[in-house]
Amino acid sequence: MNQTVPPSSAAPKNEGTARVESHPGGEHPTEEAGSETHERSGRRRAESRQRLPLWLDTVLTMVVALIIAVLVKTFLIQPFFIPSASMNPTLLQDDKIIVSKLSPGVFDLERGDVIVFEDPGDWIPGDATENPTPRVRLMMALSLVGLAPDPSQDHLVKRLIGLPGDRVVCESEGAALQVNGTEVQEPYINPETSACQAAFDVTVPSGHVWVMGDNRHASADSAYHHVHDGDGFVAESDITGRAEVIFWPAGRWSGLGGGDEAFADVPDQP
Repeated sequence: MNQTVPPSSAAPKNEGTARVESHPGGEHPTEEAGSETHERSGRRRAESRQRLPLWLDTVLTMVVALIIAVLVKTFLIQPFFIPSASMNPTLLQDDKIIVSKLSPGVFDLERGDVIVFEDPGDWIPGDATENPTPRVRLMMALSLVGLAPDPSQDHLVKRLIGLPGDRVVCESEGAALQVNGTEVQEPYINPETSACQAAFDVTVPSGHVWVMGDNRHASADSAYHHVHDGDGFVAESDITGRAEVIFWPAGRWSGLGGGDEAFADVPDQP
């Protein structure tokens, strides 16, 4: 007997045929993953090309640091050391100080400031760099970039007493100092000595200053050179800067300001 097969059973089956659904954006997931991998690989190659060798990176870092140190020393601050007792008790021998080069210039100097200046004319005998020891040679090299005090000892540190136009007077040895007719009480000088080591009466010329050590009777300062050489003035162009702080030894760390208070009653002109 013949049997009729229903039409639904006679239809061919699509078994084994995978259905592929489109990915949002029309891209195949496998193709997108491959694109991301390629991009990451490209970035790694670019970073590898941009990264400097360690030795070159180190050299460049040192050069930049050196340039910054030179600029700081040239325009901002510089360390110095104290080679003598002429500024006792404010500064002791072998103290290390920081000097601001913004004064004079950006900031004005005032009477009572502790200043550093170049030797105005053979005030300092000898030179430590004429026959330098290895230690002095090292300090000379480091001082060029501001990493050590200058060992040449061609700078002096004193206290600024008279500005251009000021009349500075010591009536006699052992007397009190007078500026523009006003007697100055100086708390910073060596209490065992007087303010005046010799008699003088001077008017500071334009473009110059008058300086004195705090240890008055042991300081070859303006007063000393005025009496012995006839010229104790220091040109303003020779001033390196104002001493701001003692930074070594650590136990003596302190600021060097406040000297101007002794001159608070001094008029601007005689």
